[in-house]
Amino acid sequence: MKLTTIEEQKIDDVLNNIKAGNERILGYPVSKDFDYSRLNEFLKYPINNVGDPFEENTCKISTHEMEREVIGFFAKLFRADPKNYWGYITNGGSESNLYGLYLARELYPKAMVYFSESTHYSVKKNIHLLNIPSITIRAQENGELDYDDLENTLQFNRHKPAIILTTFGTTMTEAKDDVSKVKKILKRLAIQDHYIHCDAALAGSYGAFVEPRIPFDFQDGADSISISGHKFIGSPIPSGVVITKRSLRDRIARSISYIGSLDTTITGSRNGHSPLFLWYAIKKMGIEGLAKRYHHSLAVANYCKAELNKLGIEAWTNEGAITVVFPKVSDSVKDKWQLATDDITHVICMPNVTKKQIDEFIKDMMKEKKSMTSKVQSNYVF
Repeated sequence: MKLTTIEEQKIDDVLNNIKAGNERILGYPVSKDFDYSRLNEFLKYPINNVGDPFEENTCKISTHEMEREVIGFFAKLFRADPKNYWGYITNGGSESNLYGLYLARELYPKAMVYFSESTHYSVKKNIHLLNIPSITIRAQENGELDYDDLENTLQFNRHKPAIILTTFGTTMTEAKDDVSKVKKILKRLAIQDHYIHCDAALAGSYGAFVEPRIPFDFQDGADSISISGHKFIGSPIPSGVVITKRSLRDRIARSISYIGSLDTTITGSRNGHSPLFLWYAIKKMGIEGLAKRYHHSLAVANYCKAELNKLGIEAWTNEGAITVVFPKVSDSVKDKWQLATDDITHVICMPNVTKKQIDEFIKDMMKEKKSMTSKVQSNYVF
C-alpha cells in the first residue's frame, strides 16, 4: 500500500523544516558536521545490542564488538584502570546518569545524594525514579558547585554514605566541578562510604584537552562518568556512553538464560546503530582529531565573546569553555538562532560553528542593540 499524496507531502514538509532549522542552531550542544553515508547499508537491518556488550549472547545481529572498542577508547581517555573498567552505549546522557546513580544506590542503599542546583534537570527525575533521598547544594555564580556549602551539608550527614553527582559542563554556563576538591572534602570529613558520578555530557569528550586541566576523571576520584555521543562528536541518533568500574557492574549483574548473556544495562534491547556511528567517528578522528575539534570550538567561542564585548554586551566564558554566556536576548533573536535562554542566554560553539556564522549572529545582535537604543531615546521625556 502506497502513501497518499498528502502523506508524501507531509514527509517533504517535515524534511524541509528540519533542513531550515539545521541552518541556524547556536544555542544547543549538537554537532552537525558528520557524514555517515558509508554506513547507510546498515539501516536495512534490525541491529539490536541486547545484553552486556562484554558477554557473548545468542543474538548475532549486533555491533557489540564495535561497542566494546568505543568503551575502551573512552575508558582510556578518562584514565580508567585498564584491568577494571566497563561500560555500555546508552540512549543519551539521562540514561547514563540514571545508570551511575543506580550503581551507587545498589552499593549504598542508605546513602544520601548531593547535587548542585546547576545540575541537569534529568538528575532530579532519576533520583525520584530510584527513590533516593537527596539534598541540593548551592552553585557558585559561574555555575560551579559551591564546595563550602557541600562540605557544610555533608558535615550534618556524616553518618550516612554519600553519593555526589558532579557536573563537567553545566547546561547554561558550562561550569566544571572539580572532582579532586570533592574527594578532599570527603577525606577531611572521614566519609569512607561514598560514590562520585560525573555527568560530563558535553565537555567530557574534550575534558582531557582543557588547559589548565580541571580534574574530573577516574584518577581524580570519579566512580563513573557519562558523556553524550550526539553532542560534541555528532550522530543522527541521540546516544550516550557510561563508563564505570567492572567491579561495580559485577554487583548488579544477573544471568538471563534465554539471551545467553548478563543483564547489566538499564534497557534490554538497545540500539545497535549508535555504537556503529560512534565507532566510525572515533576511528576517523582519533585523539588528535578530538583535540583539533576542541581547539577549533574554543577559538570560535573566544572570537564570539570578543565580538559581543565590542558591542558593549557583557559576554563571558568559564575556563576552557566553548559556551559563551551573555544577558537575555529578544524573542526574535532567540527564535532565529534557537538560543537556549533562562535568566541568561548562551551560544555554544560546537565544532560545526564557524566565525562566518558568528558574524551573522553578531549583525543581528547589533541590530537588536540599535533598536533598543532607539526605543529608549524615543521614550525619553525632556
